[in-house]
Amino acid sequence: MKFLRSWPYTFIVIVSIVTGVLAIAASMYTGVGLRDPEGFLGPAYVRLPMLGVLMFLAGLLPAAIRRRGWKEIPRGMVEVVKHEWTVKRALYIATGMLAFYVCYVGYRNLKSMLPIFTNEVVWDTELAALDQFLFGGVNPAFVLQDMFGVGVSAAVLSWVYLFYLPLIPISLGVVLVFSRDLRVGAWYATAMSLNWIIGTVCYYMLPAVGPIYYEGTNYAYGALPETNTTSLQDALWNNRMEFLADPVTADAIHGVAAFASLHCSVTFTMALFAHKTVRNAVIRWAGWIFFGLTFIATLYFGWHYLVDSLAGIVIGWLAVAIGAWATGNQYSRRRTLDSDMTETPEGVRPEKPALRV
Repeated sequence: MKFLRSWPYTFIVIVSIVTGVLAIAASMYTGVGLRDPEGFLGPAYVRLPMLGVLMFLAGLLPAAIRRRGWKEIPRGMVEVVKHEWTVKRALYIATGMLAFYVCYVGYRNLKSMLPIFTNEVVWDTELAALDQFLFGGVNPAFVLQDMFGVGVSAAVLSWVYLFYLPLIPISLGVVLVFSRDLRVGAWYATAMSLNWIIGTVCYYMLPAVGPIYYEGTNYAYGALPETNTTSLQDALWNNRMEFLADPVTADAIHGVAAFASLHCSVTFTMALFAHKTVRNAVIRWAGWIFFGLTFIATLYFGWHYLVDSLAGIVIGWLAVAIGAWATGNQYSRRRTLDSDMTETPEGVRPEKPALRV
């Protein structure tokens, strides 16, 4: 198995190729065409490289100022590119983004075909009963809505839940571009990509639509004010209905699946990765707080059952642990993403890392 770690991207590149092949095979079998899911900055193949370029430019100026001061910024920029931006570093970043992109698009398409392969069988009755059992016969959404209220809290939790969408590509770009230790960037790209893969497996193991769709708005969620999150819930359900009506010709991509919560898994991955690689306590605490609020939001708005969100934590932990092993980071000490290199007159020299996962 050593060959999987000879290059930090070997493992996730293989995983991405397998994912892409499975998505293509599923598309050919079902007749449902592959689609590139769009995000807040357009298709993934546009926003990921664009964010990479923006992060590069954002980091270039301060690095140039550190080297030569305000009076010699152009010279400093040339030196930064010459000494720090090697072809190897650029290829590593491109590989990380490409592997992530293939895994994400494969995940979205396999998730879209979920109702076809599972014959629309769902486990919501059992999952809802488990929630009722764990909360003494009460829907956990009721508990959280009574605890936090349905006014300002709904608006705040909605913002937290939706900020996850742009945060994923932004965080990937930040880590890949700003981390001078190339293995650390590979670790994050691998961990984030594994969330999609493990999550897809969970969708097929235990298909479910989630409390908001299974129980309906009049049961626990009708008291919530209209927010962008509730609008998104309506849009996703409409897309599901359009897809189920005619999967082959539908323009919509199906995106409803409850087990497990990838909102929880991805934000847990972010928080745990930051905990292991960032010295700044504010950033680490911000990561854990954001994860905690996301966990609450998944239940508060009825996206997920409690077991879905708990399973998301397990997925997030697995993604970080497997990513660390696959990229050779399992024996690293905590370090900052931007201080893995020490500047010298000749350029930059890597310091040996090493933190235990």
